[in-house]
Parts: sequence; C-alpha cells; structure tokens
Amino acid sequence: MAFESLSDKLQGTFKTLKGKGVLTEKDIDAAMREVKLALLEADVNFKVVKEFVADVKEKCLGEEVMKSLTPAQQVIKIVNQELTDLMGGEGAKLQYDPAGFTTIMMAGLQGTGKTTTCGKLANYLKQNGKKPMLCACDVYRPAAIDQLEVVGKAVNTPVYTDRNSRDPVRIAKAAKAEAEKKGFNVLIIDTAGRLQIDEELMAELENIKNKVKPHQILLVVDALTGQDAVNAAKGFDEKLDIDGIIMTKMDGDARGGAALSARKVTGRPILFLGTGEKYDALEAFHPDRMAGRILGMGDMLSLIEQAEQNYDEAKAEKQLQRLKKNQFTLEDFLDQIGQVKEMGGIGKILGMMPGMNTAQMKDVDLEQGEKEFHQMESIIYSMTREERRDPSVLNASRRKRIAAGCGQPVSKVNNLIRKYEEAKKMMKQFSNPKAMKRNRMFRGMF
Repeated sequence: MAFESLSDKLQGTFKTLKGKGVLTEKDIDAAMREVKLALLEADVNFKVVKEFVADVKEKCLGEEVMKSLTPAQQVIKIVNQELTDLMGGEGAKLQYDPAGFTTIMMAGLQGTGKTTTCGKLANYLKQNGKKPMLCACDVYRPAAIDQLEVVGKAVNTPVYTDRNSRDPVRIAKAAKAEAEKKGFNVLIIDTAGRLQIDEELMAELENIKNKVKPHQILLVVDALTGQDAVNAAKGFDEKLDIDGIIMTKMDGDARGGAALSARKVTGRPILFLGTGEKYDALEAFHPDRMAGRILGMGDMLSLIEQAEQNYDEAKAEKQLQRLKKNQFTLEDFLDQIGQVKEMGGIGKILGMMPGMNTAQMKDVDLEQGEKEFHQMESIIYSMTREERRDPSVLNASRRKRIAAGCGQPVSKVNNLIRKYEEAKKMMKQFSNPKAMKRNRMFRGMF
C-alpha cells in the first residue's frame, strides 16, 4: 500500500505530540527529526526533505502555534498543508482542447506500464463522457501493436493501427484524421519507449510533438523505481515540456517517495495514479486527499466518488422496492458483498476512512476480512434457492446441511444469518433512491 511506512511513522510522531499540553521548541525539533527520517526512508528526494522540514519548523515555531490551546493539532494542520503544497496544492486536471478534439501523447520508458495505462486512461475518459480512440505508434517493440489491440478490446475502445508503416508521425496523423472523421473527441497516442533515455528516443518523440501537435503530453513513470522515476520525469520534461505525470504501480510502493518528490523536482503535476492491474484502477490525483490519507485523516471524497461510479440506479430502485415489501433476501445480501468487492475490498475502504491508519488496519486483519467475504459467499451458494430467498426456513437441520456442503462450521452459518439480519435493519434506514446513493458505500459494510 502506497505511503504505508511513511504514514505509520508520521502518525506515531504526532501521537507523541498529542500527549503534551504545551509544546516547546525542543519538542518541535524532536518531531521534525522524526519527520525528516520518515521522509528520507520513504525515498523522498533529500533536497525536497530538507526544504520541507525547514518550512514546517518555521511555521510550527510561529506564535499562533506555540500559544494555541491545542498546539499538536496546529502542527498536524501545518504538516498537512505543507504535504498538500509539496504534491501540487489544489491539484491539476487533464486539459482538453477548446476546439473540441484533444490529442494526448503518452510517453515513458519501457516497463512503466505505458500501454496498459493508455487503456486505463481511455476507460477513465469514457466514464467522464468522452469518446476516445487509441493509436499504436510503437513500431519497434515486438507485439506492441498486438498488446494495444488487446487493451483496446478490454476497454471497448477502437485502436488505429498501420502495420505496414514504420513512421510514427504518419501513423499518428492518419489516426487523428480517422478519429475526427468518425466522431471521436480524444485520441490517445501510445508511443515507443526505451530502457533508458537516449537521443534516438527523444528525437522521435520530439518529431511527433512538432508534427502532430498534441494538446497534452503525459509521462508515465513507475513509482517502484523511486528517485529514478523522478530523474526520468525531469529528463523527459527537459526535452518534451510535458504537461503532467501518471504514476503507475502505486499499489506496490509502500514508500511513495516518487509521488512526493515528482512535483517539486520537475515542476509538473501528477494527474493520475495507477493503483492496480484492472483497467478501472486509475485515480485522479488530489494532493489534499493524499495528504489526508498519509496523516490518517481519511479520504471520504474519493470513497464517495468511487461509490457513485459503481452505483447502479436501477438496481438501487429495485432493492428499495424489495425492502419496502420486506423482501430483502440473502441474494440481495450477497449482492452487497459483491459491491464492496467492486470498490476494491474492505482494505481499500478502510484506508480511506478517517482515523484508520495502516497500523490499525493490520489489527483489523484485512486478510481475514477478505477471507470472511469468501466464506459468506460459499455459505450462501450452498443454500437452495428457497433458502436464499426466504431465510426464515433455515432451521437447525438445514443449517447443518449447509455447513457440511460448504465445509464451514455451523457457527459460521449462524454468524452469516446474524449479519444478514443486521444489514437488513440498516437497509431500512433508507427511504428513497437518493438516500441509497449517498450512503451506498455503507450498505454491505457489516
């Protein structure tokens, strides 16, 4: 999980401060030493760390903090604001051409997940009302065109290819004309990469930029490479004047130093984070929300947005009517479990909730939580249709049979029925579809 180590260390430091009624300069110096070590261990650029700690310390020694009734809270507030500013302040958004047709050129080294990210971006754009087309301009890497076609099919987005041409500029121009002709409004160009930055790669990318004139140039970098990712971003920016960064593999980077350093070192904003292998695992980057996650303040806005993306109004209305008729069955309950899993599982949900730092999440035992989900599914699937739709018939002998059928003890079956009854009571709190939509992330969290 991204920033896991940093989050634990910072929250531990601030927990110590909260135990003090009054803060002295010595207390702040000690806290800043811990913050500095935590950032360096997270692989944040040394110069960035040095400047960050100096800025925080200066503000923490201000009169409004030292004389505050809750100085520790003021320090946390300052660190939160400085973290937000470090990662880009209010954040940046993908820009579209006012003329109506936007060309996005994707660049990056080999192995960063650039081609897959093209598909994720296409999927993201479709969810936001755009009509994208993909273009295969990597004419060197074996099977690169085939890979983009597989990606395009997975996200139901057409891919422009020309297997007879070795000229990326020509291909991109033809793709642009084709996309405009067929009514698409965004063209995503997947360019070639290299194992390292070299003159040949940059010359080709500069040629595409000068001849095709993309509205946005996005650089895909691998968060797992740490400061190498930041150095690569700086190198690409010097040659291409990029518009933004997409940081991939954030789900596999517990340190997060690249994301904390990239904006400061390159001056270019992080626009998106790749947080998984699936094509919907691309999140718009919000510095303020990320700072909140790191400091254990949660990220309820992102949780709500994700819930709304997965929200099915027709299904919600159907469940509402069934609830009004007291027909909320174990099949509906099973659907609730599926909805939580679609949102990334209980671990991702807890990680976005205020006060749930990574240490607490370990105590909850997320792995056990996911295991329980699978157990409940297996128990419900071991029931007959009649039993799923009318749990009141589940007497002792039926429960024993179900337990034997799914390989679980009877106590697990009883526990499932109890959770179902609790969820049913919770569902009755909602009296209209809008209420169900607002509270969707809580339906099925039991």
